[in-house]
Amino acid sequence: MTKNSENDIADMKFEAALAELESIVQKLEAGQVDLEESIAIYERGEKLKAHCSAQLKKAEERIEKITLSADGTPGGTEPLDVE
Repeated sequence: MTKNSENDIADMKFEAALAELESIVQKLEAGQVDLEESIAIYERGEKLKAHCSAQLKKAEERIEKITLSADGTPGGTEPLDVE
């Protein structure tokens, strides 16, 4: 893969990267591509998977949960406990 293709992955939105990854999986499972192309798209798929995982981790870190005060009213927010 070229440097440009790595850059285009870094700029992809999660949904676009996931859709391309799903397309790659379908092609590989169906055996629709020759060996050399299979290797190339597998490598791209690995990069897409890593990108999607990183995007999900960032989103998870941004999620906040609403906390309730003792009287049951919203008391503010706090970071999501990811453990």
